[in-house]
Amino acid sequence: MRTHGWSGSAPATDEEAVARILAAANKAIDVRGADLSIADVARTLGVTRQTVYRYFPSTDALLQAAAMASATGFLDRMAAHLADITDPAEAVTEGIAAAVESLPNDKHMGLLLGPERVGAFSAEVTSDVALAFAGSLLRRFDVDWAAHGFGDNELDELGEHLLRIVQSFMVDPGRPPRHGDELRRYLRRWVGAALLDSDHRPTRTTG
Repeated sequence: MRTHGWSGSAPATDEEAVARILAAANKAIDVRGADLSIADVARTLGVTRQTVYRYFPSTDALLQAAAMASATGFLDRMAAHLADITDPAEAVTEGIAAAVESLPNDKHMGLLLGPERVGAFSAEVTSDVALAFAGSLLRRFDVDWAAHGFGDNELDELGEHLLRIVQSFMVDPGRPPRHGDELRRYLRRWVGAALLDSDHRPTRTTG
C-alpha cells in the first residue's frame, strides 16, 4: 500500500483505507448530499483523487457504497417504527409508507433510491446487496412469516417487490404526491391486500 498522503497517517490495510474513505464520504454526504465528488473526499483525507479511485472507480460507486454502509442504522429505525405490528399486510403497508416518507430526508439511503441518481442506480435496486437488504428488513418485522405461509423464497420475492415499489415512489411521488393516511390507504388496498387474498397467498416453502 502507498504511504504517501493520508494527512501523515497512512492506513495499515486496504480494509482500513476503504473504511476511512467511506467515513469521509459519509461526512461529505451529511453536508452536501449527492453533490459530493471524489475530489472532496480526497481533499478531506489528504490524498490524491487517484488514491480514492484505486478503491472506488467512480463517484457513483463511492456514493452507493457509502449508502449501503449506513444501512444498519436505517434498518434499526425501521424495525423500531414497525415494532408490534404482527399482521403481514399492515406491516408491509406501513413499511413501504414509512420508507417512502423517510427516504427523502435520509441523505444516505436516499442515494440508493432517490430521483437524483436514478440513472446510475436504477439497475442496482435489484442487485444482490439491495435484495439482501430488503430481505433483512422483512425478517426484522414482528411478523411470524412462517405461520402465514411465507418461506424464504416468498420473502425474497416480497423483498424485491417492496424495493421496486419504493423506488417507483421515489422516482415519481405522484401528482399530487400521496402522504399520511392517503398513502397508507392506497398501499393497503393495492399492496397489502395481495398478502391477504387467498388466491394469491404464497404456499409454504418445503425442504
